[in-house]
Amino acid sequence: MITADGISRRGDSPDGWTREIAIDIAVREPEAWASQLLGLNRALGFLTTDRWSLSVRDGGDAIDVPLEPYRYDVDAVALLSGGLDSLIGAIDLTDLGSKLLATSHVVRGDAEKQERFARELGIEHLPLNHNASTERSVKETSQRARSLIFLAYAIVAATCTDRYRAGETVPIYMCENGFIAINPPLTTSRISSLSTRTARPEFLNAIERILRNVGLNLQIINPYLLKTKGEMMQECSDQSRLEALAHVSTSCGRFQRFNYTHCGRCVPCQIRRASFLTWGHDDPTRYYFHEIGKLDSEHAGFDDVRSVAIARLEIEEAGFDRWVGPTLSSSAFADPAPVAAMLKRGMLELGALHDAYRIR
Repeated sequence: MITADGISRRGDSPDGWTREIAIDIAVREPEAWASQLLGLNRALGFLTTDRWSLSVRDGGDAIDVPLEPYRYDVDAVALLSGGLDSLIGAIDLTDLGSKLLATSHVVRGDAEKQERFARELGIEHLPLNHNASTERSVKETSQRARSLIFLAYAIVAATCTDRYRAGETVPIYMCENGFIAINPPLTTSRISSLSTRTARPEFLNAIERILRNVGLNLQIINPYLLKTKGEMMQECSDQSRLEALAHVSTSCGRFQRFNYTHCGRCVPCQIRRASFLTWGHDDPTRYYFHEIGKLDSEHAGFDDVRSVAIARLEIEEAGFDRWVGPTLSSSAFADPAPVAAMLKRGMLELGALHDAYRIR
């Protein structure tokens, strides 16, 4: 699925975005998976806003089981990306007494950070990489299905734990601040999958339901759905450790493009910078575009900076409820009020950043 996403260019579709992707997959238990195809197609469709059509057939590769397979004596699995949110999650969970196995997707520029965080927190670490690649000339850059591989690694790891073998439910922690998890479209130009849906509750709930339906006793949890990034930093259980490691983490959506430096102006970078302001500590992170209030196309005029400024203006003129619109209309939100309140606080954090740089 990751490879199919990578080679299916959105520009070749009739509307320039929505693709039709059909994949036939050989599996060892086709009957079990055939019953989940509708749910999988819907989950993938929600994640990428494409039309997916999966089919399964018998013939999956047999797995060579080691005579003495390794078992992890842990309470839970946590995704450790090298980002600030997953770092805070690992700190908090460890301080609560959870014995964690951290799984990471090895990416150039983040591997050393992932290893360092796991080592300093004293948690077991399983770094993995699928090694699938696509020629740059045909590669689709949106990569909206990439979160599947992060979950897949965690799922594999969870099934290798003593707890799973004992028939107990194994929690998988995907720690993401609520604002990024919900990722409300800042403007009408950032609708649909133009805003990522990696940690949306609708998607995570759908994947968990499919896993349980095929007999995998796993639970996917984001304990920070109702927290902004700034609140996560303020409430982190080990402030001294966070002070030592926060600046090492990666948040930028264009980190590799700027020679492994935070760009400082993409939405994730703006949220990171705003969270440091909320936290009340100096931010030693090096940003390629530091003075985002500078009046040119590279700074205040850059699309992502303008999107936040436009969203603030719309909220000011039309009200927050109108701006948030249908973002929380999903049945996944039994009570949308706490989520809406979190999004409002997140916009206030971004507003404080823009005010600091006099962006209007």
